[in-house]
This record gives sequence, structure tokens and C-alpha cells, in this order.
Amino acid sequence: MAEASIPVGSTTAGSIAVAAESTVATRMSAPPSYDVADFPVPHGREEEWRFTPLERLRGLHDGTAIATGDGVRVEVEAPQGVTVETVGRDDARIGKAGTPVDRVAAQAYSAFEKASVITVPKETVLDEPVRIAVHGEGGTAFGHQVIELKPFAEAVVVIDHTGDGVLAANVDYLIGDGAKLTVVSIQDWDEKAVHVGQHNALVGRDASFKSVVVTFGGDVVRLHPRVAYAATGGEAQLFGLYFTDKGQHQEHRLLVDHNQPHNTSNVAYKGALQGDEAHAVWIGDVLIRAAAEGTDTYELNRNLVLTDGARVDSVPNLEIETGEIAGAGHASATGRFDDEQLFYLMARGIPAAEARRLVVRGFFAELVQQIGLPDVQERLIEKIEAELEASL
Repeated sequence: MAEASIPVGSTTAGSIAVAAESTVATRMSAPPSYDVADFPVPHGREEEWRFTPLERLRGLHDGTAIATGDGVRVEVEAPQGVTVETVGRDDARIGKAGTPVDRVAAQAYSAFEKASVITVPKETVLDEPVRIAVHGEGGTAFGHQVIELKPFAEAVVVIDHTGDGVLAANVDYLIGDGAKLTVVSIQDWDEKAVHVGQHNALVGRDASFKSVVVTFGGDVVRLHPRVAYAATGGEAQLFGLYFTDKGQHQEHRLLVDHNQPHNTSNVAYKGALQGDEAHAVWIGDVLIRAAAEGTDTYELNRNLVLTDGARVDSVPNLEIETGEIAGAGHASATGRFDDEQLFYLMARGIPAAEARRLVVRGFFAELVQQIGLPDVQERLIEKIEAELEASL
């Protein structure tokens, strides 16, 4: 694949846009709050909403969306030893990992009735993943989930979103000291679904958090992963892949808040787009606070545009408040198929359609391998193949 590395602040001809801004995009129009009233109704001119098609959010942004009885069905399969609870709003673990940063997240927090809390006990190492199936049944729902790993526990959690409907939900990850959590969040919605979510991770001392976000389906999907550190020695890896099809809007807005010294982070998101009005948005924010000496961080976004009519907005932001860091950087690249690469494969007897498949599979391969679950990896490869088949 040929990449077009575009200078900061520039826009290409046509429909590919890449920009970086001097102010971190997570400087919201209102400070974080659990109260919906603290957030003004967005009109699309605000920094945090300027890319989002508000008219397609089905009322999540302005308070007109009302929960219905046919919202979502949640099923949890957990290995022995894992505690699965349904708790009320007053549970102390709810909201501990982070506070809503926009109106939809605050609406979800204010509107949910019961939350799911999944706890992996101290020093427990799971040999099977926890699987959470979230299936939309056509209605509107607000949800909240908490996944907590006690100190030195290790677990893999798969959250699989399917079906139709409208969902606004917050997910909290509490990673205890020395614990290791991998979360695979799959958005495989039907074509008319709307999903807006905020993911909050609080990483403990010498703990490890790996997030793999996979987005394929839905009419509008807007996700906001956020990471903060409770102490030193923490590691956060945020990976993502998305395949944006005709008419879809897929938006991933990330913040890694280095609020403690001597922690690391690595962000890598890749996307492919095809079809008229396919729109992918990636906002990657890293904030290194004055107290976060010894920080080492890097973020990357790469996009592959397969057809005309697709649009990419890629905005990496890096704000550093101290000079005492180990390293910091970011990169964004967007491009189309490399004709020379295709010619190379075709010259060796590989048909054009198969050559395209090989290029795209290679583009995503590194991130798919981060999942570490053969059944999930195979499913995603099959999904990529199906998306490519539709474009040929």
C-alpha cells in the first residue's frame, strides 16, 4: 500500500483530510460531569461534535431519545471464579474509572437503571475469556458496565455488539496493581444501528491494559476510549481497526491522560473505507501533564481509501506540559492502493481481485493478531473478506 503522509494542518485534494491541531480536542465545551444539565445541547459547531452527523443520532444528543423495553439484551459467559453482578446506581464502583465528558455519555449515566459489574478476584489468571454479548433488539437503551480486575489478576474480555437499535453506554475498566486486562470490543451492528459509547480505563501501579476496538457495522458509531493512571509503572495499548462502508459514519475519539509519572502508552488505529459518503473520523489525543515525568508515548493512525467518495478526518494531538519525558510522538497517514504493489502481485499470476484482498489483509494483519483469540480473529478476517467482496 502506498501511503500519503500529509503535512500537519494540510488537506488533500478530494475527500481525504488529515490535520493536527495545537489544542487537544478533548478540551470540551463543558467540564466532565455526571449531570446532563451541565452540557449544552450540541449544534455541530463545537470542537467535540463538528464531525458527527447529529441528525442521525436518533435523539441521543438532545434528550429526545427515550429508553424502550426492546432495547438491548446482555448475556455474560464467565469462567469459574469470576463474579457477575447486577447492581444499582449507588454502587461505589460505578463511575470510579472516569466521568462523562459529553452530553450523550452523561445522558447514558443518568438514564441507566441497573449496571453490570464483572469482577476477577485477586491473583486469578483466567484461561478462558469473559464473553459479553450485547444484542440490539430494535429499541433504545442506556447502559453501564464495570469490569474490575483485582491486583495481579489477568483476564481477556470480549464485548460483542450485534443486532439493531440505539445504544448509549459507558464502560469502566478498573485495573488493579500488577493486573493485566485485554478487552476486545466489537461493533458488528446491523446497518441502521446507532451506538455512542465512552470507555474509561483506570490503570493501577505496574498494571497493563490492552484495548482492541473493532468497528464494522452500524449507521453511526461514535466511541470515546479514555485512559488515566492511578500510579506509576502502568502500560496502556490502544489498538483499533475499522472498515467504513457506503453511508456509514464511524468515529473514534481517544484520550490518553498521562497524569502520573513513569507510565507508557501506545496507540495504533487502522481503517479502510469504501463507497459514497463513507466517513471515518479518528481523533487521537495524548496529554502529558506536568507531573508525568518519564512518560513514553506514541500514537499512529493509518487509513486506506479503496474507492472514490469516501472521506477520512484524522486528527492527532499531543500536548506536553513537561520536558522530562522518555519519548513522545504521533503520526497520521492516508492513501490509496499502490498501483505498483498491485502490479507486482498481478505480474506473479495473482488476479487483481485477489491482489487487492492480499493488500488489505496485510494492512490489518498486525492489529488482528493483537486480539489473540483464534475464533475472533477468524471471524474478523471473514468480515473483512465479505466487505471487500462487496466492493469488487
